Amino acid sequence: MDFIIILQAGVATGTILLFATIGELFAERSGVLNLGVEGMMLIGAMFAFKIAIATGNPWLGVLVAILAAGLISQIHAFITITLQADQVVSGLSLTFLGAGISVVLGEGLSKAGTVSLLPQFSIPLLTKIPLIGPVFFTEQSIMVYIGYLFIPLAWFYINRTRPGMHLRAVGEFPAAADALGINVYRLRYFYVFVGGALAGLAGATISLAISPGWFSELTTAGMGWIAVGLVIFAQWNPIRAAFGAYAFGALRRLILDIQGPTVFIGAIGNFTFLEMRNPFYYNPYWGFFLQMLPYAFTIIVLVIGSREAMRKRLGAPAALGNPYIRGERGL
Repeated sequence: MDFIIILQAGVATGTILLFATIGELFAERSGVLNLGVEGMMLIGAMFAFKIAIATGNPWLGVLVAILAAGLISQIHAFITITLQADQVVSGLSLTFLGAGISVVLGEGLSKAGTVSLLPQFSIPLLTKIPLIGPVFFTEQSIMVYIGYLFIPLAWFYINRTRPGMHLRAVGEFPAAADALGINVYRLRYFYVFVGGALAGLAGATISLAISPGWFSELTTAGMGWIAVGLVIFAQWNPIRAAFGAYAFGALRRLILDIQGPTVFIGAIGNFTFLEMRNPFYYNPYWGFFLQMLPYAFTIIVLVIGSREAMRKRLGAPAALGNPYIRGERGL
């Protein structure tokens, strides 16, 4: 078991979670909770794979995935912003809808043959940096490098720009934002679309970059739910979201690797200095337990985040989950 490889794979898998988490973060910052991330990721993964096979152009597949997931997110926006229905129920329904559409339209894709993939490469000078180079800059997908740029840009947009200030105002006290001339409904629609588009990008990253060459209803493997939990874990901060995404990515790879017949720590030349039988391999129940850990953590985070007092302590947007009705007092 090579920890460099585990960390390198963790960064790759974490990029998927990064896009989905920051997308949900934008939506929640505007005051709209969207639990449909898993469904939107499936839509993105399916359309990206299908278009890439049909056209031979993976970038066109990514674009269609972004637009398709963004458009389906507007169903949730209409139900929760215009009709002012319960955001939790609507989000769960969107997950089922996205999963159903992706399975129906993606029928037969698992046997569709080879597909053009997004490029993967190393950055020559940066690969020489000890530890950091092999992990972050060696043989990574272009989507991983886009993710590196996306983290500071998202933080800067939210905290240092006027549109970011409007976003925070709409999520914290929409009545005051409305009084200042900010269109609360339009901004919420827009950021729900942004959240959906980034979930679609996360799905496209799975099928065309990180776990490429196939699509099924198991493609996302619950990562949409992990992304929802990571938003709370990150306290609605893109920098913390990136840390959590990469950590979860490494944990997912570690769980797979430690289920092999041996645990291999490292070697110097031809000398292996630690290789031993792996108790997890010889007791399969341990494997099931380990695979459960990320999802158990997500459930715990969601339960903690559902408490009003804890949400305030964590810094959740004050109007999160509350429909805005013009003319009413309060949020």
